Amino acid sequence: MRRLFPVTDQTVTTDSGGRPLGAPGEGGGEGGGAPEDREWSLDELADAYAYPAPGPGGPRPWLRANMVSTLDGAAQHDGRSQPISTATDMRIFGTLRGLADVVVVGAETVRLEGYRPARARAEFAERREAAGQGPAPAVAVVTASLDLDFSLPLFTSPLVPTLILTGAAAAPDRVAAAEKAGARVVIAGDGTGVEPDRAVRALTELGHTRLLTEGGPRLLGQFVAAGVLDELCLTVSPMLAVGDAQRIAGGPSVAVPRRFALVSLLEEEGFLFSRYQRRDAG
Repeated sequence: MRRLFPVTDQTVTTDSGGRPLGAPGEGGGEGGGAPEDREWSLDELADAYAYPAPGPGGPRPWLRANMVSTLDGAAQHDGRSQPISTATDMRIFGTLRGLADVVVVGAETVRLEGYRPARARAEFAERREAAGQGPAPAVAVVTASLDLDFSLPLFTSPLVPTLILTGAAAAPDRVAAAEKAGARVVIAGDGTGVEPDRAVRALTELGHTRLLTEGGPRLLGQFVAAGVLDELCLTVSPMLAVGDAQRIAGGPSVAVPRRFALVSLLEEEGFLFSRYQRRDAG
């Protein structure tokens, strides 16, 4: 893996004298050295994807999304994201989970991807303890109908109780079934559905400020439309899928497209691992 942006003195290959390889006069052309291509450690990935440091007023909620897309815009192949992913993409996926307080996911994605509870990983234990986090992030499922299989491990054997984000008008029998299975039901809307800004506030009130959503596209579209998404971590897969697969975000269009700024770009074997932040975030 190599860092393409931003380029620093740690991201270029140097010779024994500390000079960037490819500097003028060394056959590398104009303007500086080539980024070093090597395997990154999990600590390096965690540093590269660290959440913003708390400000003077303490931590504020920061919602980031992690998605993958092919060159032609497909977020899935045959209904799943795994076929367009790569081993490094999954290492970043695990790193982002290792940094988060809670993983927010839509009910349809839970059903399609066979979601399991997040696990504790020794590689992130010290970092999480220093940040005042538990051993693993909670999973928060956004659902209006609560049409979920509560016998799945996500509900029966999580390290941290699974959260259900739903509306105040959700069916009482489904709420009871979720609570009986051990899930914690959190109201984040006045009707049957969830209001994105209310979801962020509700999670923050539970002490979760490092928020990560892994989709699906409908849920991400709702976060974007509501203006509560702070950051997008997007893997661009060097594949063409054609077909009619969903984009990374779906739903009604916004009146004015949301503008994000590139803050980091990594590359490995043609896969691009980008980080974009909302221009007014921070």
